[in-house]
Amino acid sequence: MSTSAGHRAFQEPESINRAVRRLRRVVDSDDSDDGSDLLQQAADAGAVAVRLAVGHLADADRVVRAAACDLLGSTSAVHGDDVRREAATALIALSDTETDAEVHWSIARALGATCDPRALPTLVTLARSPDSDVRFQVAAAVPMVLDDPPAEAGEAVLLDLCTDADPTVREWATFGLGWASTADGDAVRQALWDRTRDTHDEVRADAARGLARRRDARALPLVRELLAQDEVHRFTFQAAAYLGDPSLLPLLDGFDPTADGVAEALLECDPVRRAERDESVWRILETIHRRRPELRITVFGERCDLGLYLDVTDGADIAAHWFADGLLMRRAGNDPERAADLAIADLDR
Repeated sequence: MSTSAGHRAFQEPESINRAVRRLRRVVDSDDSDDGSDLLQQAADAGAVAVRLAVGHLADADRVVRAAACDLLGSTSAVHGDDVRREAATALIALSDTETDAEVHWSIARALGATCDPRALPTLVTLARSPDSDVRFQVAAAVPMVLDDPPAEAGEAVLLDLCTDADPTVREWATFGLGWASTADGDAVRQALWDRTRDTHDEVRADAARGLARRRDARALPLVRELLAQDEVHRFTFQAAAYLGDPSLLPLLDGFDPTADGVAEALLECDPVRRAERDESVWRILETIHRRRPELRITVFGERCDLGLYLDVTDGADIAAHWFADGLLMRRAGNDPERAADLAIADLDR
């Protein structure tokens, strides 16, 4: 739907009424069709949709309020920074007086879509909800509003939700703590270690990956054990890549190298291939420096990331930034000279 068509469609009261009728079926009878497709279409209207949604947040009907929150979330996802601040402000204000769990669920989900750090205190409050569905939405939303490094309150609420009685809440909190955030420290690692003994496979796999991402040696025997099982989760291959331990190669060699995560794990765990990759990246740096000596080139790795990055500056600002593996392997066919040519061409655009 075009923006102008979205304006026309959503200025009609029937547009939100249809979404409300569908959502009411979910609330009353667990119907799975919640009208989200109608709201996604309406979200194309941008600021118009936000204004209409805000106008419905004070409605006496909880389903209308929930649908309005859902629309604010959908519009934030579609239009990004153009509407997110206004949407987050309205959602935060509503949460101060809202008491209904269905609306809390929609507030939490919508706040995640706004990616607004101001939403964190509201999500911390909603994390104390007795409704596990609300806590699930909080666990999913908190990583979306965290800065890097994450605020202590965000880290604390994920730590708490990692021990939730509901396995789905634990899974998303473990994902948020271990993978979606860069939080680290004794408390974070202990929480992830505790979840490696969880009763649910998804939680265990996510916890092992989170520990490995922090290069915690306790993850190594656990990853060996998980790789030896009949079915191996893709998170386990990612964990192996982060550990980069050659002792994992015999276990990895039996997997299809085209499967998700396997090729990356094989590369990172092979010291010879990794050294060759690193040498190629160094050759890119040397070639750029030789051809453009006035530029400053830096090769570095991120604490919670794999591979290497290249930054090129003119002495004041970063002029360009690349993930070296992408530049070297995907764009340059593993040819450092060609990668340097591509990097210089990117700079000259």
